[in-house]
Amino acid sequence: MAKINELIEQIKGLTVVEVSELVKALEEEFGVSAAAPVAVAAAPVAGSAAPAAESAPEAKAAYNLVLKSIKADASKVAIIKLAKEITGLGLSEAKALVESAPKTLKENVHAEEAKELQKKFAEAGAEVELA
Repeated sequence: MAKINELIEQIKGLTVVEVSELVKALEEEFGVSAAAPVAVAAAPVAGSAAPAAESAPEAKAAYNLVLKSIKADASKVAIIKLAKEITGLGLSEAKALVESAPKTLKENVHAEEAKELQKKFAEAGAEVELA
């Protein structure tokens, strides 16, 4: 029982995103679905971590990637290549998409992938919002 209590205390210290990742890892490891237990396990975490509950975007399962702007010193070529890669558009269409910012790049992107893509675009010099 001491081990279980220790695990519960550790879980209380996790963010909502980290708990979600933990649940996915457990599902994969043991080949089970934790659909009902997730709601039970998430309730104490959300109640004890008020700042995590306030940042609602972290709790979403999918996001729309919206290109908001491009920094003046950014490499437009790198941003166009990223846009081309994730949208499947041709080079000229991706260029037009990037130049027409603010514009939705991709819809219903899994949360983890969306955050990775947001980071990649930020490194290239573009501001991407997760909506």
